[in-house]
Amino acid sequence: MKLQQLRCLVEVVHRDLNVTEAARSLWTSQPGVSHHIRLLEDELGFDVFVRRGKRVVALTRAGQDVLAIAERMISDSENLRRIAGDSSREASGDLVVAATYTQAHVALPAVVRPFMARYPKVRLSIHPCSPAEAAEQVRRGEATLCLSTEVVGAFPDLVMLPGERWHRCVITPPRHPLLRARRLDLAAIAEHPLVTYDFAFNKGSKVQRAFEAAGLTPRVVLTSTDPRIIKTYVSAGLGIGLIASIAFEHADTARLRLLDASRLFESSMTTIGIHRNSYITHYMYDFIELVLPSMNRAAIDRMMAGDPPRTRRPRGSASGAGQGANAARPG
Repeated sequence: MKLQQLRCLVEVVHRDLNVTEAARSLWTSQPGVSHHIRLLEDELGFDVFVRRGKRVVALTRAGQDVLAIAERMISDSENLRRIAGDSSREASGDLVVAATYTQAHVALPAVVRPFMARYPKVRLSIHPCSPAEAAEQVRRGEATLCLSTEVVGAFPDLVMLPGERWHRCVITPPRHPLLRARRLDLAAIAEHPLVTYDFAFNKGSKVQRAFEAAGLTPRVVLTSTDPRIIKTYVSAGLGIGLIASIAFEHADTARLRLLDASRLFESSMTTIGIHRNSYITHYMYDFIELVLPSMNRAAIDRMMAGDPPRTRRPRGSASGAGQGANAARPG
């Protein structure tokens, strides 16, 4: 039994049973992936996939057990590589960070520069995506860390390292009627077309709960995972925007206006997610601490051992969110 056979099995499952996509991800051919899986099944003595003709449609019950073991073995092999790189004279290896677009474009540049200067032989890769996708990439082993929101807590395989709390803001074009309102409230927001994150109104989200509690249903006309796209279409007059306050940058003041919405929605927390079975290299410890200054090695080890996080206070206002180069930013 070879590790490559297990990688093919895991990748096919991670690619929604699409063998072609799995082959592309593994930089090999579709027949090659199918061949490795057949060799694995021959050695095991049973099928790991249910097939209809040549098409893979599901895992068998035994295949589900094999998948769990295969994922652990692949994770362990990655940990061995990290140990080897960590033990070398000059740290080397790969650090793949799945991050929300706001984190990737606004927060991480201040972190990446000192990190790369400290570890020139570490290959850093940043994958911008939605909060749930970021956590899923770590769960699958496609990313080392994720920089996301509390959604990480919904993934039992991941340990959630807490960062700063953040708030939301409303953005409008200049001279928008909402700017003349005496007091911003949910009813006033719901009167206008809304442009926001595509996950803002996911079931159970804090934004959805706030509007539901007020008996309101805003008219969402466009969504995106990237706040830059949201700002572009708000400035084009498509509607008002609802974004994380840190996503509003100084350059945006030429075309947009900001309204503090921190009292209207429950605050959220930026977190770093890491697989609980991960071997943490010293450069991973340092990267985490650059992003979350309160998370030193001892604090990280406590969290990985299962100790609960310490209570953190939310920031006081939207205008104060995200102060400081190393502070954790929202998604």
